[in-house]
Amino acid sequence: MAEEEFAELGSDRSLLLVDDDNAFLTRLARAMEKRGFQTEIAETVSAGKAIVQNRAPAYAVIDLRLEDGNGLEVVEALRERRPEARIVVLTGYGAIATAVAAVKMGATDYLSKPADANDITNALLAKGEALPPPPENPMSADRVRWEHIQRVYELCDRNVSETARRLNMHRRTLQRILAKRSPR
Repeated sequence: MAEEEFAELGSDRSLLLVDDDNAFLTRLARAMEKRGFQTEIAETVSAGKAIVQNRAPAYAVIDLRLEDGNGLEVVEALRERRPEARIVVLTGYGAIATAVAAVKMGATDYLSKPADANDITNALLAKGEALPPPPENPMSADRVRWEHIQRVYELCDRNVSETARRLNMHRRTLQRILAKRSPR
């Protein structure tokens, strides 16, 4: 590929990938290298923070839940060392509350897994405050309801009775909802 194709990346093409799923991490690293990034990978929070302390990258893709902690620790460390870094938080546990927390900690964007390399690249290279295009497959009404219930449940420290009271719902109804898997 020609250098002009990578001009959008800027002069510093360093990209930190932090995920505890080794197969996904390897595939993503290869795909991002094909797009012109110079990747470094880490499978733990401590390894990610060590890379950030050694040489803070211009870009980062960080999984939220890792074996040894929360990926937001890496986001925070990178934000301290390199405030202008573009950071995308990835997670298989998509919830509105975690997305808000990630953005407050300094993430540029938040994507739910499975996200492909094109989605990640677009999120990393998005400029300014422009709104992203609407999703091709928006959340269903059931999913939005589930997210809201989960958020209130977490705000109530996972107390079912308090959550039911705040949602104006019978406790047993809430327990049945919480026992089910999240809708797609």
